[in-house]
Amino acid sequence: MRYKIVLLLFILVWAGMITRLYHVSVKSNFYYTSLAKANVERKEFIKPVRGEITDLNGNLLAMNQIGFSLSIKPHLSIKSKEGKKSQLEQAVDTILETFPDLNKTTMMKVYKKKSSAYNHKYIKVVDFIHYADMMSAYPTLSMHDELKIEAETKRYYPYGKYCAHLIGYTGRSNTKENETDEVVDVVGKVGKSGLERYYNTFLEGKLGYQINKVTARNKAVDVLEKMLPKDNRNLKLNIDVDLQKMIYEHFGDATGVAIVMRTNGEILAAVSYPAYDPNLFVGGISSKAWKALQEDLAHPFTNKITHGTYPPGSSIKPGMALAFDKAKPGILEQDEYCNGSMTIGNSKHRFRCWKHSGHGKVWLRKAIQQSCDVYFYKKSLKVGIDAMAKNLRSFGLGVKTGVDLPREYSGVIPDKAWKMRRFKQPWYLGETVIASIGQGYDLVTPLQVARYTALVATGNLVTPRVAKSIDGKEINATIVPMKFNPRTLSEVRMGMYDVCNTRRGTAYRLMHDLPVIVAGKTGTSQVTSIPQVGRRLKESELAYFHRSHAWITTYAPYDDPQFVVTVLIEHGGHGGSTSAPMAGDIYKWLYKNGYFKSKLQKEIGNTAAETPALEEKKEKIKKRNEDLRKKS
Repeated sequence: MRYKIVLLLFILVWAGMITRLYHVSVKSNFYYTSLAKANVERKEFIKPVRGEITDLNGNLLAMNQIGFSLSIKPHLSIKSKEGKKSQLEQAVDTILETFPDLNKTTMMKVYKKKSSAYNHKYIKVVDFIHYADMMSAYPTLSMHDELKIEAETKRYYPYGKYCAHLIGYTGRSNTKENETDEVVDVVGKVGKSGLERYYNTFLEGKLGYQINKVTARNKAVDVLEKMLPKDNRNLKLNIDVDLQKMIYEHFGDATGVAIVMRTNGEILAAVSYPAYDPNLFVGGISSKAWKALQEDLAHPFTNKITHGTYPPGSSIKPGMALAFDKAKPGILEQDEYCNGSMTIGNSKHRFRCWKHSGHGKVWLRKAIQQSCDVYFYKKSLKVGIDAMAKNLRSFGLGVKTGVDLPREYSGVIPDKAWKMRRFKQPWYLGETVIASIGQGYDLVTPLQVARYTALVATGNLVTPRVAKSIDGKEINATIVPMKFNPRTLSEVRMGMYDVCNTRRGTAYRLMHDLPVIVAGKTGTSQVTSIPQVGRRLKESELAYFHRSHAWITTYAPYDDPQFVVTVLIEHGGHGGSTSAPMAGDIYKWLYKNGYFKSKLQKEIGNTAAETPALEEKKEKIKKRNEDLRKKS
C-alpha cells in the first residue's frame, strides 16, 4: 500500500513538472516573443484626414483647418522640489513662453490625469494650434525632447448656423466611443450629430501605421513597415446652400421648419430655425454658451426637421381621404352636409368646423379645397380609427422616414391598441373624430409630411436623402410605388390644386400668382383645446404659446411634380397666411435659378443653355473654396 502511495506521489510531481516545463518553454514562448518584439519594435498609427462635405454645387460645408497639437513626454516628475520646478512644470512653461494665451492649469491637469506608470505614449496637452501660429515657434519647440509636435486638423464649418442641423458637428470622443472605434480612439474626435454622426465611419477613414525599429531607449532607428491611411473620403450633398441661406434668413422672428425636396426624395434644402453655430462645439463649448442654448425657448439645438413632432392639423386631410378610400372603397362617392358642427349620439359636445356657418353640401374635392372639418368627422365614424391609422402609417406618417440623419423620431399615429398601451384606457369615438383632422394624439415630423406629400403627388413612397454621393459613388434612390384608386387620387390632387389656385382655396391669395402651378394643403394645428361656449378667439388674440402651428405642404408643377415644399411656422396661426409667403418665395427662387425642367429638358438635358452661367458659378465656388483653404 505504501508503495502505491509513493508511486502516485512520484507520478503527480513529475506530471506537475512536465506541465510547468511545457508552459515555460512552449506556451509562454509566444508571450515572451511578443514582449521581446515590443522592446525592439514600435508601432505608431498615422491619423487619416477626415473627409470634406460639399453641397450640390461644390461649396464647402465641412472642411479641415491645418495645424498642430502639442504633447508632453510621459513619466516626467510632477512634484516640485525646493527652489526648483518639476520637469512637468518646466515643459509647460516652455510651451507658454511661445504661446502665453494657453492655460497652464488646464495643461497640468490634463497631464496629471493621463499620466501613469503604464502609459508610454506622449500626453497631448494642446489639441490644436493654427499652422501660421506654429511656423515661427516650430524650430524652438522641436528641439525639446520633452515635447512632441504632431500635425493636426480641426473641423470648420464655413456656413455655420445655416446648415447646423444637417451637417452637425464633431467633438471630443468619450470612453465608450473610443472602445467601439479604433480610429476614434486614436484621433480622439467623432461625429456627434447630423451627417457628421450618421456617416462618421465613412468620413473618418481608416488608420495607417508605421512600425519602427527602436533602441533600448525607445528611439526609432529604422522603418520596418509602413501603411498609409485611407482618408479624404468626401461626401457630396443634394443641398443647395444658397437656397438654404435664403430660407434661413426668411424666417426672421418666426420659428419653425422649411423643407424643399425633389419628388424622388433628394433634399434640396431643410432648415430648422433657429439654429446654432456648430463651430462652438469643435474645440469644446463653454458652459455659459451651452446653458444659453439649453434655456432658449426657441430650442435652437433641436433638429425640428426630424426631432420636432407636431399635430399635422388639416395638412393630413389629403392622406386621410386616401386612407378612407383604401379602408372602404366607394365611401368617398357619398357627399356630406356641413352646417358648422356635429354631435355624436346623445352627447351635447359639439365638434365644430372652422367655418362657423358651415360649408353646406360637401364632396371630396370641395372638402380639401375649403378644408371642411365636418366632412372628415363624418367619414371617420364610418371607417374607424384602426383602419385610418393603419393606412396613414403605410403612407409614411407616424413612422421613421429612413432619412440619412441620426436619431430620427417616429411621431404618433394612434389607434386603439396604442392608447391602451400608453394610457391603459379605451378609445372613444370623439377621439376618432378629432384624429380625422390631424388633432388629438396625432404627432408627425415635418419631414414625414414632406414625404407623404410626394406620395400624393407621384404615387411613390420615397426615402428622403440628404447625401447625393459617397466618395464619388451615387446613392441610389429608394422608391416604392403604391396603388390607389385613380379616381380618388385625381380628386385629391384637384382639391389640392384648388387650395392654391381657386378663390375659395385656403392658400389662393398667396399661391395663385407664381411662375409655376402649385398644388397644396394648408393646416392649422391647435396646441390648446377650444372652449365649447363663448366666442372662438382669433389666433392673434391668443397668447403666443397658445397659438396654433401653421402648416402648408405643396408640390409643383401640378401636372409634372418635381418638387415638394413643406413649411411649418410654430405658433403662426393659419398656414394660408403665415406659411404660404415663404413657400411662395421658395418656388420663385427655384424658378429663377433654373430648377424647374420641362419634360423634354429632363429627357435630353439642358446643358447648352446652362453652360456659360454654370461654368461661371463653378469658377466662383472654386475660388471661394481656395480662399477658405488658404485662410485655414
